[in-house]
Order: sequence, then C-alpha cells, then structure tokens
Amino acid sequence: MLDKVLIANRGEIALRILRACKELGIKTVAVHSKADRELMHVRLADEAVCIGPASSAQSYLNIPALISAAEVTDSSAIHPGYGFLSENANFAEQVERSGFAFIGPRAETIRLMGDKVSAIEAMKKAGIPTVPGSDGPLGDDDASNLAAGKRVGYPVIIKAAAGGGGRGMRVVHSQDQLLEAISITQNEAQAAFGDGTVYMEKFLEKPRHVEVQVLADGQGNAIHLYDRDCSLQRRHQKVLEEAPAPGIEPQARADVLEACRQACIEINYRGAGTFEFLYEDGKFFFIEMNTRVQVEHPVTEMVTGVDIVKEQLRIASGLPLSIRQEDVKLNGHAFECRINAEDSRTFMPSPGKVTLFHAPGGLGVRMDSHLYTGYTVPPHYDSLIGKLITWGADRETALTRMRNALDELLVEGIKTNIDLQKDLVRDSHFRQGGVNIHYLEKKLAG
Repeated sequence: MLDKVLIANRGEIALRILRACKELGIKTVAVHSKADRELMHVRLADEAVCIGPASSAQSYLNIPALISAAEVTDSSAIHPGYGFLSENANFAEQVERSGFAFIGPRAETIRLMGDKVSAIEAMKKAGIPTVPGSDGPLGDDDASNLAAGKRVGYPVIIKAAAGGGGRGMRVVHSQDQLLEAISITQNEAQAAFGDGTVYMEKFLEKPRHVEVQVLADGQGNAIHLYDRDCSLQRRHQKVLEEAPAPGIEPQARADVLEACRQACIEINYRGAGTFEFLYEDGKFFFIEMNTRVQVEHPVTEMVTGVDIVKEQLRIASGLPLSIRQEDVKLNGHAFECRINAEDSRTFMPSPGKVTLFHAPGGLGVRMDSHLYTGYTVPPHYDSLIGKLITWGADRETALTRMRNALDELLVEGIKTNIDLQKDLVRDSHFRQGGVNIHYLEKKLAG
C-alpha cells in the first residue's frame, strides 16, 4: 500500500480523499494556496504545504510547485481529485517521471480519451455505440464538410476535439449555417484549448445524459458499477444526479454496461473512469470518457457499497481490484444535490464568511462538504461547497429523504442554490423520472 499521498486539490474532494487515505492507514499531505489555509482537509492532514498565491494558475495548476511539494514531503503518490490537473496527461507523465505514483490512468490513456476524436475512434473499435458523425476531424474542404452534414442529417453539433464542460460546441440547424459555424468553433477552440480541431455529430433533440462508472486495475481486471442519470444540467453543468438511471430499457442497459467493462480491458485502462452517453429512444450513444473520479461518484457508492476512492488508492499501489463483477450488487436508489455558493435565481457566485453551517442527518443521508461555521468561501475557485446525498431502498424513499435533508440543511452568511434544489426535488416531471438534458434550462427560462 502507498505510504504517503499528496492531495493535489482543494475543497470537498480533497477532504474525501483524505478520509479514504486515513481508512487505509496512508499518511496525507495537503497542498493549498494562500487563500486556502483554513480548509478543513488542511487542518486534518499529516502535513501541509503552501504552493502559491490564490490564483489557480500559480498554485493548483502549477506543476513544478506540486512536484516540489511531493519531493520535500517524501510523498509516494499524488491524487489529483477532479478538475484542475486531473485529466492533464503532461501532469500525469511528469508525476511518474519524477518517481511518484499518479493516482489515475496512464498518460497515454488520458491523451487518448481527452481528444474527443481519438476517443470516439477507440470506442468504436471496442464496440461502444457512438453518435453518428463525421468519423474524424473536419478539414478545410468546404465540399467535404457540406457532404458530411448532409450524410449525418440536420441538426448537427460542431464540437472541439479538446473541449469539455460545455465549451467549444455549436448547434447547426441547416446547411447554410454549417461552414460559418465550423469556422467560428475552430477559432474558439484554438483560443480556449490551443487546439482548433473540431468534429461533427448528429444533434439529438431530447436525449438524457446517462453515464457508466468503471474501475480497472490495468492488470486485465475491470468492473462496472452500473449507471447514473445526470440530465438535470444548466449550461452543460450538472446540478442533480441519481443512481441508477430510471426508466432505462433493460437489455440496452445490460449491453452498454458490459461493453464499457470490455472497453476498459481493450484499452488497458487503469483507475476510476466514467463513460458518458446520450440516451434517446432506448439507445445509448457515447460522447466522452472522463479519466478521473467524478463529482457525482457518491451516488454510485451508495447503491453499490463500493468505495471508489479507496479502490483508486489500491490500484495505484499496484494491487488488483478487491472486487469482481459478480460481487457488485445494485441496492436501492440514491440522489446527489450539488450545493453551490451562488444565488438560486441569478446564479451569481456568492463568496464570503459562513456564519452558520448545519449538515442534515438521519438514515441514508450523507453530506460531503468542507464547510464549517466561520469558514470563508474564497472568490477564486469553483462555487461548489458541498454535495448532499441520500439513499433509499427505492427511488421514492431516496427522494423523500432528499426533500427532508434539504429542509434541514442550513448555510447562512452567503447565498446558496439550496432553494433551487428544493424546487427541483419537488418538481412533478422530475419525480416521474427520465427528464431530458434540456428540461432544467427550459424550466428556468419559464
């Protein structure tokens, strides 16, 4: 087992990783910016190192500073969490070249799956269903691009190969808009990601966002941990998730779960990962793979009993998976509400001092948060301040517990999106299950 892990992240995920390390008897090193001295995991870690000023570019994204911190603390591994450098192949490569274990996939796997075009090609070879599209990047030949649009059928969506988080996308409804849309998206992609490569896909009108959680040890063993529904989104950012996804056609589910497991073996995957799909009319269409632990991993843990972060740590230690596919049993239903420091109506960030924090409790209630009374939420980072998760033997029980838990949750001194989440879990269409990815945007616009 690893001896000491440096946690290259902040907030609730850093605290989550620290707890998993403590359970396994692994020492921890917390790195932090000057703005994050008072984070809870910094207080609890065995050692803490300040790696720079508040700016992410000078702290959490500063690769030399992170590796130096690992060297001076004699760490054996680095866990990147999610966001920041978690899917940066150069970081993974530099970590391992410096003699530390990177708690995640190999650099070449991150590169393969980080480029949407190469990822789609790899998944096709592995038998994963994909969205009809251009079958590769779009070039500069107008006639070829127009022919591709005609073959795929409008509406289409132009996507940046290096994009993510809803950036670098443009929907095109007719042929006369196509060439301009390609040019604009290429320019935006070059400016945002340093890579102007774009590709085309069929734009599905009313899909759901369903993803499959996997674990693989890079030693030929891989398992799936069933699926999650993440369709409640605003500006392509997830707001509320649940596991398992409701109303999925059983055979389609069984087929895609096994296909994902086999794909991990095919590409020799190592670590935790998530295959993301659009689901429409009983069919799954692959869109991307996230080569890291997800924000929403707790709902999967609640319905399978598998500690995903502890498995990441075991895999990085060179150990095989501790569980086999036949050991994974689906039990009940779970929801996760993302709690953000932002106004529920305007979505403007709301940093500041938390004058009162009270976490809800009771059977089947879990609160993953770094908040405490007196903590000051800094203005420099993502607005996520916690995740409220509930479990029940069935979907309705889990949802009832979530409604009650949200009523108990108290965060004072700053604005939060708790009122929005209270509204969503009482929404009649959401309660029925199976709303599409456009539902929340339309609800907010109404």
